[in-house]
Amino acid sequence: MKIEKNTAVTLRYKVADAKGKLIEAPKDPMVYLHGGYNNTLPKIEEALEGRVAGYQVTLNLQPEDAFGLRDETLVRSIPKSEFPPGVKVGGQLKGRSDDGREHIYNVVKIKGPEVLLDGNHALAGQALQFTVTVVSVRAASDEEVAHQHVHGEHGHHH
Repeated sequence: MKIEKNTAVTLRYKVADAKGKLIEAPKDPMVYLHGGYNNTLPKIEEALEGRVAGYQVTLNLQPEDAFGLRDETLVRSIPKSEFPPGVKVGGQLKGRSDDGREHIYNVVKIKGPEVLLDGNHALAGQALQFTVTVVSVRAASDEEVAHQHVHGEHGHHH
């Protein structure tokens, strides 16, 4: 079966920086609903359109095609006194961006009485190399299409 809109695609992938240094190579495969549902990067979907199981490709993506450019307005320094006890580096918190939208912030540093938060994706601003192998392709269920994501093993669980 070919990858097209409303197919469930199982991938194995590796992410490296622009020089080829490995950043991530998950043991478990990723499954996504193909067809513009924002379940993977648009350039990856574009490269896989019409392909079949066994297809492999390496994509070199600029920051704007990967996790975006860094947005320094998403970096905040907030007094530690405004946080509940136990705030730790690596934690995530919900907050609001300057335009009032809800956003997830990562705790990146605690320095004395200040907590540094960053709402950028950890790989924002980086050119990245994605090596993607298509493991399998199947028709998505009506429920998966309605929910706009894949269900089951390696997919979304309700």
